[in-house]
Amino acid sequence: MYSRICCLLTLFIFTCHSELGAGEPVWKNFTASPWFAEQISYQHLEPEVRAIIVAPLPRRIAVEKPTRVVFFATPNGNTIEQTLGCQKQEGRDWHFEIQQIAAQHRQWQAWNPGENLILVCLEAEGLSWPRWRARHPDNPVLIQNIIRSILSEIPLKTPRLTLACHSGGGSFMWGFLNGTDQISEQVDRFLFLDANYSFSVADRHGQKFLNWLQGDEKRCLIVICYDDRNVLFQGKKVIGPTGGTYRATGRMRDRFARELKFQETHSGDLQIASALNGRLTLITHLNPQNRILHTALVGDMNGYLYGMTVNTPPGQQIKLPQGPRQYVRWIQPEPFKEPVVEKAN
Repeated sequence: MYSRICCLLTLFIFTCHSELGAGEPVWKNFTASPWFAEQISYQHLEPEVRAIIVAPLPRRIAVEKPTRVVFFATPNGNTIEQTLGCQKQEGRDWHFEIQQIAAQHRQWQAWNPGENLILVCLEAEGLSWPRWRARHPDNPVLIQNIIRSILSEIPLKTPRLTLACHSGGGSFMWGFLNGTDQISEQVDRFLFLDANYSFSVADRHGQKFLNWLQGDEKRCLIVICYDDRNVLFQGKKVIGPTGGTYRATGRMRDRFARELKFQETHSGDLQIASALNGRLTLITHLNPQNRILHTALVGDMNGYLYGMTVNTPPGQQIKLPQGPRQYVRWIQPEPFKEPVVEKAN
């Protein structure tokens, strides 16, 4: 009986959201979403990039408040719809349930009413940012153009930018970093969710991050990884002798430690190395059972939600990336779906 009442209540809430959103004014090139009083816009960007912008309906936006736009690069093998997520359902592709970036983003907005939060999810053709970058040697310039193009669709002035990613989405971040000698002042947070494989001292990634972090006390760099060195899949190690995010995080720490002093703490299986009063935080799950935690770090352990809220006021954050999921009530029942555009005869 109790579960039936909960189901009916959930259906009522979703119906109300749908009715409230229908027919409301939206931004140019946006459509009202049937859930959570949001508006969405699908973008097809050159070359070979598909994106979706998820923003509150205009009535929920306060123009006097600061605006933050989060660019989230999809992991290998995942569409933007799968990355944003929806409820689990029999017969539905499992990718829709594992990351839940949209639901985590909504929970963050509920905790953080002081900002207008807009989420942009980016997908490369072929569902691989590393392969996309290999096809386009001028990718650093292209990535800057993609970001500018997206921002031109958002009619709010001077937003702060957060760049976030999971897995192969980290390649998008390195392309962005390789395209500039100095990270834009507009960016004030980076989040790598088991995605920092290609951190390179030779490419001056560490120096660029250090210069940027030391330029403003509001800037944060957050990295979450796990010990992937001995993880097996079908009896074989999934990581080569020099690869993986555990080793990449070690390279990052070694580079930063040349100029910064880290504080080391532990909580359960988590090892936390932080500097600059927590604005630089490297978290490693020590993974004593040698499990594959690649996606668990993101969805089951609230990785996105944690990374967005590090170094924010109490009441707007979770202390560590760990379960249970904090955002369940914000998961939409169906996937995002790109509108069908009728072709002229």
